[in-house]
Amino acid sequence: MKKVNILFGLFFVFSFSSLLAQGEKNEILLWQNGAPGSEGKSSLEKVRIAETGDHVISNIHKPSITTYIPEKNKANGIAVIIAPGGGHRELWIDHEGYNVAEYLKEKGFAAFVLKYRLSKDSNSIYTIDKDELGDIQRAIRVVKSRGKEWAIDTAKVGVMGFSAGGEVAALSAMRFDNGNANASDVIERINCRPAFQALIYPGNSARFEAVNNAPPLFLLGGYKDRADIAQGLAEVYLKYKKANIPTELHIYSNAAHGFGMRKNNKGPVAMWQQRLVDWIYDIMFK
Repeated sequence: MKKVNILFGLFFVFSFSSLLAQGEKNEILLWQNGAPGSEGKSSLEKVRIAETGDHVISNIHKPSITTYIPEKNKANGIAVIIAPGGGHRELWIDHEGYNVAEYLKEKGFAAFVLKYRLSKDSNSIYTIDKDELGDIQRAIRVVKSRGKEWAIDTAKVGVMGFSAGGEVAALSAMRFDNGNANASDVIERINCRPAFQALIYPGNSARFEAVNNAPPLFLLGGYKDRADIAQGLAEVYLKYKKANIPTELHIYSNAAHGFGMRKNNKGPVAMWQQRLVDWIYDIMFK
């Protein structure tokens, strides 16, 4: 009995410490006075600890970005907005968010982990095509609006998404605009076209189209993933190839769904993030 209590205590301390560390991150609301469509929604976010140790977040009504800004002597001027996955019900924000952002920061990228509203959360009033898309579009505008402060080239702000977050990122690369020149909110005057898109085992890829002026595309996933995702990656690649939009595709033979970026990833898939960095440099500094 004592052993069980000790183990539980250690787990509680670890979880509480992790939550404290999470709270210390530099998180910025996308709308300082509340997101449109979330009026009257004031309940707090929910955080659970999965069996894997990951923080999993839901009940999001105040969309935000958490910033990872590199030291000035490391900065390469490129920014990446990261949308974690979770089936549009929750966000697995460690291995598909914070871990990736920390890695990119060390490589000289400014990285931003997006908390977007969730269309399939319990009793949700939100939709993918309006609110989730609206959140990532707003994140692009916010990052560009502070480009000088964060040493970012505003022509080099891209998006990245995992699973359901991949769908959100892909939509932002299909439905961008030049901003509203007459908007009273100066951030809304900024264009929301991403400079590139990186989709990691994205969901619902049958929706993806290579629209006019679509940004270059990086696709990555596992052969052992669901058929609609593994096969969908190849189909999206062919759409972009036909449209003559630069695209790179990686499918790892022994990987399934949801590997993200974890310390215990094994084999070639453990280094997928380096393939991403190589690709971004290739297209941004060609």
